[in-house]
Amino acid sequence: MLGYLSHTRVLRLAGLFTWALVSLPLIYTQYAPEEGMMQPGANEAAWLFIAYLSFGGCYFWLTRGLNAAGHTGWYDRLALLLLTISALVVSYISGTGLGSILMMVAAGVIPWLLSKWVGVLWLVVSQLAVLPVYSLIIGLPLFEALLQSLLYGGFSMFVFVTSLVARQQTLAREEQRRLNAELRATRLLLAESARVNERTRISRELHDLLGHHLTALSLNLEVAGHITEGQAQEHVRQAHTLAKLLLTDVREAVSQLRESGAIDLAAALRPLTERVPSLDIHLQMDDPLNVEDPERAHVLLRCTQEIITNAVRHAGARNLWIQVEREGGEIVIDAHDDGIGGEVDEILPGNGLRGMRERLAQYQGSLDVSARKGEGFRLRASLPVTTHMMLASGPQGVN
Repeated sequence: MLGYLSHTRVLRLAGLFTWALVSLPLIYTQYAPEEGMMQPGANEAAWLFIAYLSFGGCYFWLTRGLNAAGHTGWYDRLALLLLTISALVVSYISGTGLGSILMMVAAGVIPWLLSKWVGVLWLVVSQLAVLPVYSLIIGLPLFEALLQSLLYGGFSMFVFVTSLVARQQTLAREEQRRLNAELRATRLLLAESARVNERTRISRELHDLLGHHLTALSLNLEVAGHITEGQAQEHVRQAHTLAKLLLTDVREAVSQLRESGAIDLAAALRPLTERVPSLDIHLQMDDPLNVEDPERAHVLLRCTQEIITNAVRHAGARNLWIQVEREGGEIVIDAHDDGIGGEVDEILPGNGLRGMRERLAQYQGSLDVSARKGEGFRLRASLPVTTHMMLASGPQGVN
């Protein structure tokens, strides 16, 4: 059954299972206390189970959709604080070390919210916070109480490292998926470029060889028609007519080859949007969406790739909308997400946007960025594309 589950989902289910098992000794110690222990009052029991349920709710919230980017929202860190406080409240009210066990469960989500060293510090401090329970409530000597806290801290560290490795594996898988998507997109773009180059070469050969030879043949036949008489002149005229028809066919073939010699940008962009974890990409494109220049198609491909990468790593978005369309002589990429947003002035030039601007500027393109706190990130990239001027001049070149 576990073969159908991801490692993050297994981690979540294992934590919830451990949390559920803690309820058994919790209920036993509260409603069947050992001899000499006072049975807790109704208020204490209520607060105890409120803390226990709060821990489960926070853990359930924090383990939702674990991904390579982790949870970076302020509300997630607030939930982690409430999670830790709930575990401590369970220990202090119940007078047991059950809070240390719950902290072991919490250790599984800390690597997804905090940096490595901050997470280790958080883990150690929270385990040492249970020390007074062992020393003052349970009555262990201070040294034994410290050993007990450190023992649970060691177990928690093991869970912490396991979860940290799980996140690193998630990062590696995401990087592998991204590279594979880029490879597929680049391969399709290269295949389209090779097809375009081959069609251009064939059309050029038809234009340069057959076109000029047929033109010369037509001129010679026209001259022959003036210097011949009788039945021979009629055959020359027929040959002249056929030469003109053949020249017209060559012109049409050259035009068709050049018109169909454009890169299908849509086929290259689709692999970038497939199977992106924790992000739903809504892609809309004109059909067909052709670009005559392979280099400009490559720029548009890299811009789309950077938009998706930023949405996954920095925006904290769940949805990304990308619309690619042709507006006059330009191809425009209009993208926005439902992430945390921010202020445009806070965007550092080294986070990929500068690279996009430089790529677009090489071909007289432009990039507009807008962002507001809590309203996501918006981006509009426009790039002039080659027109069909060459197609218009191609047939006239054969005369």
